[in-house]
Amino acid sequence: MPVFVASEPLVNEQLPALGRHTVDGLLREAEELAAAGVPALMLFGVPEEKDDEATGAWAEDGVVQQALRALRPRFPELLLLTDVCLCSYTTHGHCGVVEDGEIANDATIELLARVAVSHAEAGADAVCPSDMMDGRIGAVRETLDDAGLDRAAIIAYSAKYASAFYGPFREAADSTPSFGDRASYQMDPANVREALRECELDLAEGADMLMVKPALPYLDVIRAVRERFDAPLAAYSVSGEYAMVKAAAAAGHLDERRAALEGLTAVRRAGADVVISYWAKEAAAWL
Repeated sequence: MPVFVASEPLVNEQLPALGRHTVDGLLREAEELAAAGVPALMLFGVPEEKDDEATGAWAEDGVVQQALRALRPRFPELLLLTDVCLCSYTTHGHCGVVEDGEIANDATIELLARVAVSHAEAGADAVCPSDMMDGRIGAVRETLDDAGLDRAAIIAYSAKYASAFYGPFREAADSTPSFGDRASYQMDPANVREALRECELDLAEGADMLMVKPALPYLDVIRAVRERFDAPLAAYSVSGEYAMVKAAAAAGHLDERRAALEGLTAVRRAGADVVISYWAKEAAAWL
């Protein structure tokens, strides 16, 4: 279940799973999720202040770090995953450091490695780099190992596409780019072969699990990755997929429960071992 943690709560009545929790609110939400049978949370942070270097992303008292330290002793049975990216923490909303109007790949991966270490030190079981910079998995793995955090797993957003289905997420995470788009570092939706190459590189650099994002519009990519690689595979059923079903159900066009479960089943059928989904809490109850 993806969850958003911030200094102030934010209720989203139309899309409940895309609201924001304070640390105390997240503890209450985690209790409900654990009781429902959801085995893992993926934490996204929304900081109170942003800057060009995304310093809030690795701050010891950052919102994700605070949440991890609060959650870890209370819920030892939950797997705690963290999104490792800079977009929510930068003034410009891009996933990397901006230099002369362009994304600076190498400067970005140095910061991402710092973020990953701060999350693992705070109690994360796995870190999930979602930025799509080249070489970041190797940098994160090496930095974690050097810090004595070799038990922290890496779930790599290996095939993350420049998709139109991220809109509601960017509102929840306050991460909409202030200029341009992310097509220079996220993947072309028409390209499957690049996804396989990215997966291969991430595994070589030390990824423990691969991920395809979005899920439902990219079932063929999930299948292609499953057939090529024997590594564990996750798929992220994104906010736009969730929002479409919610809106259609609210308009009376389809049955929400049946449509949601059918979509999630399709993701598993395509080959995903793990599904990250805003439906997790409801699906756990339905199942």
